[in-house]
Amino acid sequence: MFDEKLRKIKDDGLYRQMKYLQSPQCARVRIANHDMLMLSSNSYLGLCADESLKQAARDALERYGAGSGGSRLTTGSYEIHQKLEEEIAAFKGTPAALVFNTGYMANVGVISAVADHDWTIYSDRLNHASIIDGCRLSGAKIVVYEHCDPADLERRIKNDPGKKRLIITDGLFSVDGDIAPLPSLAGIARQHGALLMVDEAHATGVLGAHGGGVADHFGMTGGVDISIGTLSKALASEGGFVAGSRALIDYLVNTARSFIFSTALSPAMIAVSLAALDIVRTQPQRREALLAHSLWLRQSLREAGFDVANHPTPIVSVVLGSPDLAVTFSEALMKQNVFVSAIRPPTVPPGTSRLRINLMATHDREDLKQALSCISDIGRELGVIGA
Repeated sequence: MFDEKLRKIKDDGLYRQMKYLQSPQCARVRIANHDMLMLSSNSYLGLCADESLKQAARDALERYGAGSGGSRLTTGSYEIHQKLEEEIAAFKGTPAALVFNTGYMANVGVISAVADHDWTIYSDRLNHASIIDGCRLSGAKIVVYEHCDPADLERRIKNDPGKKRLIITDGLFSVDGDIAPLPSLAGIARQHGALLMVDEAHATGVLGAHGGGVADHFGMTGGVDISIGTLSKALASEGGFVAGSRALIDYLVNTARSFIFSTALSPAMIAVSLAALDIVRTQPQRREALLAHSLWLRQSLREAGFDVANHPTPIVSVVLGSPDLAVTFSEALMKQNVFVSAIRPPTVPPGTSRLRINLMATHDREDLKQALSCISDIGRELGVIGA
């Protein structure tokens, strides 16, 4: 049975295999004994090998030991967990915050705890799989609105007589790198008495004057009721979080199943998150460099003739079309020691397979020029762009 299903996956050009790193996840990595330019990492600030983060982990290991020993509601809560939650709340400008084991678990746990069959959830068409799964688990009525389309959202809300409403969107969408129109969504939420939940996973530490995410990018001091984020991307650690009112957090502690029934994150990882948050606050030059890299490479690829959307973020998506072409392109880049992942259905709609380039603050201009040269050469060879 599984052989037949695998054969179908391979025939459709959707087979995936893991690649194993032999080095820290930096601008350049080692894979299969080859040194490669890494252009597919979510470590946007380049902190995975940062010495201060490693030292924070070492110090926490010495003080607290290796594992957490239990769930947060039994024996797994340490003072360092409380400190991180207080720091996240201050970072997000909310009264309280709660740490989950992953961003996926945060979305699934929060949505299924907040909404039930009496609710209607309005979800952006391109929201992350964890949001989709959380919506399904909640039992709520799910209304999908067109991607980043406030007018369509408002039409759908007006046509629904429901009283309990939750609007959910990614902040920074992880495939195309586009940004949700949060001010408009917040206005619609206020007008119709809905809660607004935003997943800032890819935007945390990356966007905004303080690195707070898309809400920070727009200078919003209110309007977002539930803010989800992750500690595993720009912050180079592990875990997810939710930030919001004190009542919301206390409620989730008592109702979010993915929080209640999970062993707590180790103190060492919590210490890494605290150190990374400090870097986000005190080293804005990292995200400034990251966004400058993104602007240069995006413009250069567009000038070369590639189909690249014009979004001011470090996710640069090169749309190719068929999954086979995306895989062929990615494999050709690997042979030139450039790691760029091919993104295919079901992550993206059929006919829109692509290369997704994720940049780091620790890349330099020579890295970008190497990437541009390799991508352009292969693009011409494969007929993606003109000679």
